[in-house]
Amino acid sequence: MHPFQCVLRARRCLRRGPLASVSWLLLRTCRAHSSVPSFACPSPQRQQEDGVWKDFSSRLATGPTFQDFLRSASVPPEQPSSSEVEDPPPYLTVDELLGRQRRVYLETYGCQMNVNDTEIAWSILQKSGYLRTSNLQEADVILLVTCSIREKAEQTIWNRLHQLKSLKSKRLRSRVPLRIGILGCMAERLKEEILNREKMVDILAGPDAYRDLPRLLAVAESGQQAANVLLSLDETYADVMPVQTSPSATSAFVSIMRGCDNMCSYCIVPFTRGRERSRPVASILEEVRKLSEQGLKEVTLLGQNVNSFRDNSEVQFNNAVSTNLSRGFSTNYKAKQGGLRFAHLLDQVSRIDPEMRIRFTSPHPKDFPDEVLQLIRERDNICKQIHLPAQSGSSRVLEAMRRGYSREAYVELIHHIRESIPGVSLSSDFIAGFCGETEEDHLQTVSLLREVQYNIGFLFAYSMRQKTRAYHRLKDDIPEEVKLRRLEELITVFREEATKANKSFVGCTQLVLVEGPSKRSAADLCGRNDGNLKVIFADVEMEDATDSGLRVRAQPGDYVLVKITSASSQTLKGHVLCKTTLKDSTAYC
Repeated sequence: MHPFQCVLRARRCLRRGPLASVSWLLLRTCRAHSSVPSFACPSPQRQQEDGVWKDFSSRLATGPTFQDFLRSASVPPEQPSSSEVEDPPPYLTVDELLGRQRRVYLETYGCQMNVNDTEIAWSILQKSGYLRTSNLQEADVILLVTCSIREKAEQTIWNRLHQLKSLKSKRLRSRVPLRIGILGCMAERLKEEILNREKMVDILAGPDAYRDLPRLLAVAESGQQAANVLLSLDETYADVMPVQTSPSATSAFVSIMRGCDNMCSYCIVPFTRGRERSRPVASILEEVRKLSEQGLKEVTLLGQNVNSFRDNSEVQFNNAVSTNLSRGFSTNYKAKQGGLRFAHLLDQVSRIDPEMRIRFTSPHPKDFPDEVLQLIRERDNICKQIHLPAQSGSSRVLEAMRRGYSREAYVELIHHIRESIPGVSLSSDFIAGFCGETEEDHLQTVSLLREVQYNIGFLFAYSMRQKTRAYHRLKDDIPEEVKLRRLEELITVFREEATKANKSFVGCTQLVLVEGPSKRSAADLCGRNDGNLKVIFADVEMEDATDSGLRVRAQPGDYVLVKITSASSQTLKGHVLCKTTLKDSTAYC
């Protein structure tokens, strides 16, 4: 091999592998074609030496430098277009990474974050040549996007796998083999236990490994099980545009950050979704603009701890300003400095489309500084609804949960929010029967439900999770029957108080975003008001206030005014007045 070919071969290797392999390649090639020591590789023809090495120098000078191998924190790497396929690993060909029109069936379990993850996973697979199917029988690949927050959620997946086992075993030999994959939090928590327990499972992909799905499926085609459950410190899928799973949807979820640093003692999320990292603001705004252009009328900003958002992707964002916390709240981690905060993002998102509602979930009570509350109050298109997870009404239990606040601080925040945002709707999460919870602790939670009167509630019995601090430090000492009895009492009290709170809407006019037909009656439509309560009303002709004199029927995505006539703990009912716009509705509501 000519020495010049050595360098060109090394240059090609530079693009593919680490510098160490390049050094090894240069050394190996030069030694193979020269009798001189390894630190030099001159040509045997001395008369050509100067010309050859001058040519080397000029060519190498225009080649990559050390900086070319460093990823800038402020500039995201270029991504291949939809028509390009990334270089495959050595054991696969480009063709093997392609879906070749195999049909994928996706099932989603758990929270809204999993809904968004499903859309991200499908976007990646679609670009690799897979097709989507809603028919389980015609699927070539079945992917379950899973939840691991409670044992019941995982048991649901085990039961589903048992159902799918017969489908896989009865697969006709004339068809390509059926592949089954577990995605998301359960894959991350249990890892190889799933592969060992259910040999029918072909692939595992944790929440940060969806980009690797084409490779995992390609490996599975050879009959091997494949897994990637590595957590990332920087993966946010900022460059992946989620594909909406419902073409007729009026709303969408937009993930703005991933992971959680709070380390509450009961929670598995930091162990299944990793540390907090936020998407660059610019990529979020671009996604929201595209959703607005598609005609969607509502966006929910998503994150495990959504209001702790902190974009430090640009050097100029990293000022020395500390995070502002709600009064009386603390964190389990060192105060974070700099970055563009949630108030900045919320401000920018709300400016994109005045006719698009903005929601966000799930927040932590500690991250509600006054600037966020003021913005919610001032912007008509930011919904006056706040999710404020309490988890318990007992300060002693809250301390054991490592929540970073007392009951008194939480109640003070409730009062402050209601003073700052008149008419705000509140929702919350509660856990019944946490480690060491006494009857007195339980009664304090009951009294908090009565004191606050939440409009919406999510209540669950405690489920011990491996890896959590509670698993290692506390004892799950509340009998299951006691947990369930306390849960039923909390649910009963919540419904009583929510009914009282929701009856305050009776006689009022509410702006409702129409979602579609009611599930209980084809003669009714349903939608949601600003407070995220379901509103049911008759599907009848009404005045179109946006086009004087015209009478229309409401369609999904329309804003309508509904006068509320009755209320329960979960639903408002009323009669529709007219079609309107978000901007014009402020004169009525």
